[in-house]
Amino acid sequence: MTTMTSPTKRTFWPYAIVAAFVLFAGFIGYLVQQAMRTSVDLVSPNYYQQELAYQQRMETVARTAALPAPVEIEHDAAARRLTLRLPAAMAGQQVRGQVHLFRPSDQHLDFSLPLQPSATLQQQISTARMQSGYWRVRLDFTADGQAYFVERNITL
Repeated sequence: MTTMTSPTKRTFWPYAIVAAFVLFAGFIGYLVQQAMRTSVDLVSPNYYQQELAYQQRMETVARTAALPAPVEIEHDAAARRLTLRLPAAMAGQQVRGQVHLFRPSDQHLDFSLPLQPSATLQQQISTARMQSGYWRVRLDFTADGQAYFVERNITL
């Protein structure tokens, strides 16, 4: 008597599982390769110098806040002028600096002026040529070798 053997069924699941592992390993290898190629440099090449400058700016702001009276920046819309007033404690001191007027929406309108306070420690700046809108006024000055910084936002 002859026995007939039935053909064996081949299943594809072992091959599919091996293929899934191989594809997964290839994907992980690709991600590692991309991660190794990615630059992890600092945000700017002179990051540490910028950090020191920022720290100095914070010290300058703290020194300005410690003044006996605040530095005043007032806008008079009717007279179309900006008035800067330094504290009376700075009378008799040599004051030098810059007044920076920034227009955040249009950098072409930005300009700077030298700080030249009068004997009463005031300086008036005409706003006639400035467009109406939001402006940022930065006053960066030194008095008797000490640096000071004030920033105010105004709307013309």
